[in-house]
Amino acid sequence: MAFRVLMVGKGLRALAARGLFEGESLVPVGPAEVDFTGALTAVQRHFPDVVLVDLSARESLDAIELVMVERPVPVLALHPGVLSGQDAFQALALGALDVMERPASPGADFWASVSRRLVMLAQVKAVRQVSTRPAQKAPREDAPPPFPLVAIAASLGGPKAVAQVLRMIPRGFPAPIAYCQHISEGFTEGLAHWLAMETALRVKEADDAVVMEPGTVYIAPSGSHLLVRPEGRLELDSGPALRGFRPSCDMLLTSAGEAFGSRCIGVILTGMGRDGARGLKEIRERGGRTIAQDEGTSVVWGMPREAVQLGAAQEVLPLDRIGPTLVSWVDAC
Repeated sequence: MAFRVLMVGKGLRALAARGLFEGESLVPVGPAEVDFTGALTAVQRHFPDVVLVDLSARESLDAIELVMVERPVPVLALHPGVLSGQDAFQALALGALDVMERPASPGADFWASVSRRLVMLAQVKAVRQVSTRPAQKAPREDAPPPFPLVAIAASLGGPKAVAQVLRMIPRGFPAPIAYCQHISEGFTEGLAHWLAMETALRVKEADDAVVMEPGTVYIAPSGSHLLVRPEGRLELDSGPALRGFRPSCDMLLTSAGEAFGSRCIGVILTGMGRDGARGLKEIRERGGRTIAQDEGTSVVWGMPREAVQLGAAQEVLPLDRIGPTLVSWVDAC
């Protein structure tokens, strides 16, 4: 499994090209140049597993603080040796997990050591920090749409479970539904056709740049991440897998929570692994409501269990109660 790395700082990727990505453990994401003011936006758009920040300017500390308050992700800071040591400790105080000193002319051995550190940090859960000043927000393209959103994540046993949930949702449901299913390449189009016959809702494979409509289910196509943007527009991302999955449930749920806030409802159904738990937690922390399927009705109580243990699930419900709960909650949004 390769971990996604976002680099923040002028010229950092060009320097790192000397050896950071020679193996298969790390893949770069995002633009070649990410400045400090654009760090949060880049994190929200590209979903890195770990962020590498160059402490070459005072603005780097602001970037670390904003990321750790708004979208916590493991951060490794590189200290160039020209700032005072106090800046390195300030980076740690703001939420960076580690600091390494960067030599003036870093060679292959240095980048190999950075690679090992990034792989280790990418597997650590970052903790959201509390800002001592009013939290800044990443620029929003438009106001949120005037309808709530339901975001569903599932894996093993998911199609049958989703079908049962959707059967209990009436035509004219006043919210769109974005759905991420771990499934073999090429099967999502068939899944969409099958679900369309099982429910009164419209069901389609998601397309890039489409603005969602209430009463429609949008399925993440196999091989692409499905993201939700603030104006209700869908975005397909063909970038690297996130923690082994493409599409990633975490990417869908996190983007839905960021875009819709308290008007978002997140659901994790049956499945193996832990994909989606962090995203569901993001929805709950942003004021949305969340559901995890209970153990008794799950084919595999893996993903829902991870969400429950993380504190991401507001309700743990049997499958036959999830559809009616969604109808009630959406009506109240």
